[in-house]
Formats: sequence, C-alpha cells, structure tokens
Amino acid sequence: MDLSPDVSALDADLVALRRDLHQNPELAWAERRTAARVAAFLEGSGLEVRTGVAGTGLLATARGGRGRTVLLRVDMDALPIQEQGEAAYASRVPGVMHACGHDGHTAIGAAAARVLAARRPPGEVRVVFQPAEEGEGGAQGVIAAGALDGVDVVLGIHLWNELPAGVLGVKAGPLMAAVDRLRIVIRGRGGHGGHPHRAADPVVAAAHVVVALQSVVAREVSPLRSAVVTVGAVHGGQAFNVIPDEVTLTGTVRTFDPVLRGEMPERIRRIASGVASALQCAAVVEVRPGNPPVVNDPAVAALARRAAVRVVGEERVVEPEPTMGGEDMAVYFERVPGCFVFVGSANPERGLDQPHHSPRFDFDEAALAVGCQFLVEAAMLALS
Repeated sequence: MDLSPDVSALDADLVALRRDLHQNPELAWAERRTAARVAAFLEGSGLEVRTGVAGTGLLATARGGRGRTVLLRVDMDALPIQEQGEAAYASRVPGVMHACGHDGHTAIGAAAARVLAARRPPGEVRVVFQPAEEGEGGAQGVIAAGALDGVDVVLGIHLWNELPAGVLGVKAGPLMAAVDRLRIVIRGRGGHGGHPHRAADPVVAAAHVVVALQSVVAREVSPLRSAVVTVGAVHGGQAFNVIPDEVTLTGTVRTFDPVLRGEMPERIRRIASGVASALQCAAVVEVRPGNPPVVNDPAVAALARRAAVRVVGEERVVEPEPTMGGEDMAVYFERVPGCFVFVGSANPERGLDQPHHSPRFDFDEAALAVGCQFLVEAAMLALS
C-alpha cells in the first residue's frame, strides 16, 4: 500500500475514533454523540464545519481555491442488533451495534477531511457525515439541506467483508440493487385453536404465501435477470390456543432492471391474493418504493480506479460482483455523477470475515487507512 505521510500520521487516531464509535453506536436519526465526536475530531483543522445537517448530520468543507466541487459521503448510523463479538471495543449499548462498518466509514471520512484541509485542494471538498443510511431517508434529508448544491462529483466508500483487506473494488455501471419495502396483511377469521374448522386461519395462509412468493423469482423472472423477494418478519397472534384474525408479513424486493422493478408489485399481489383467497382469507399488499439501484458513472469510475491503483497497486484493484444489497448513495447519483467503491476489509485468518449485518461482524482495521488514502487521492484527482 502507498500511504502518504499525512495519512500514516493519522492511523492511530483513525483506529481510536473507530473504536470509540463502535463502543457507542446510535441508531438512525439519533447520531448525536457520533456527530459531536466527529466535530471534536475536526476542530482546529481549518475546516468549515456545519452541524445539524438533516437533523444529526455534519458537513465539513475544505476550500483551497477556485475550481470544481467534490462531495465525499460517509454514513454514521448503527443497526438494532445485539453484538455477539468479544472485542475489547464491543458495543456498550444493549441491542445496538455497528454491524455494517459505518463506524469505520465515519472515521475514514473524518481523517480524510483533515488531510484534505491541510493540503488546500484546488477547489472545494465537502465531506458529509450522513445520518440514517439504513433505509431511513438520510440521503434525501442531506440533499434537502443543500449539501449537494453546486457539487460536480460524488464519491463514497463502503468497507466490504466480501473482499480481503488491502483490495479495492471499483466497478462502472450497476453495483447495488434497488430496495423496495414489502408489507402484506393477511386477514382471516379468528377462532379457537382446537376448532380450526370454524375459523379461516391467516397463519396457515401466511405460511403458504411466504412459500408461494419464492415462485415470483424462480418461475416469473428470467434467470438472466436479478431479483430477490425476501420476507424478513412475520407478526400475528398472541396466544398458543387462539387463531388470530390477521397476520402481517414484511420484507424486501430487490432488483436492478427498472422494467422488472415495475412489474414485481403486481406479481406479488396476484400470488399473495390468490393463495390467501384459496384458504378463505384476503391479502392486502403494499410495495413501497425505496432507494433506486446504485449505478456508478463510467467516467467517475475510471477516475476512481486510477486513484485506487495509486493506493494499492494494479494487482489489488478488482471489479466486484454486483450485490443485491442496497445503498442510498443511489439518491445522490440520480442527481450528480459519482462512484461508490468497496474497500476490502476481511481477514479470515483473524476471524474478521463475518457478513455484514451479522451480530459477529467486525473488520480488519488496516482497511481504515486504505479507505482514507483512497478518498484523499480520488478527491484530488477529481479536482484536477
């Protein structure tokens, strides 16, 4: 890795900040301590720091001269997961943890902001510390607050346990899927658990609907197109001997292709309603559009690749496979060309290879300096 002296000098601070944030995670729209910690880290660096962006976000701006404007975006929110890791810096907050690397993203962005301010870039660099990435509208809030006004290029990073530490993943075109939310309410007729023939059981109907929904992808979507329908939660009933009146299913629909995305709600409604009706129940289906797919601009991706090669070398820059995971970076890219880059963070030999959103998620902290160096290099290239 080719780390510059100014990035290397911040390596210990990077790790310390990340661990502090990991121990004190905050959920979407509640990132007040996180924001205060970042503001303190940036104090005295010559950055113009604006707090309260979209409620709990920050915007740090480095101005070195007239020219283009680049936005670097990092996210701050944690997830409602009980951590099962045994690291000394494990979460101190019951039921909340950084299970997707946002603590690392925040630390990387803070260090990159300090380095860029000291370098006095030939233009303007904004680093936005965004709240509420996890499906909660944070990107929309930041944009509404004006953070994207006048920006020419957007760049972002995501620590990625699908790649080893020391590798950067850069891909032009579609990278991450659109994320739509699914809610199905199945209404039946409640009754006694010992007399099911006198009821219309929505629990049984819901079970059949969950299974039948898998045929939407398996039998109605071409194998050459990507789609996912996942039911992630089932809620219904309160007593072991009572058949409830209704059951609610919630889940997600993931696609890349906009035409297919538009077709999925009607397919889900047809199957859910038909299966429920056959079992004397009714299904009410809502598919709520979420973030669009993340599509990297080819020209910005080429720039990002050049920066990546400078940092880790040609042989350690790869083109990652697209993922059905989603990201609200897509909202920025609808307005301004940009590129989202995966920063390899896995180290299987140390057991740091658990998947994102796992209660045992952690990453190799060597990835922090790599991510920081990449953002600095990419920002300077974009301005030149």
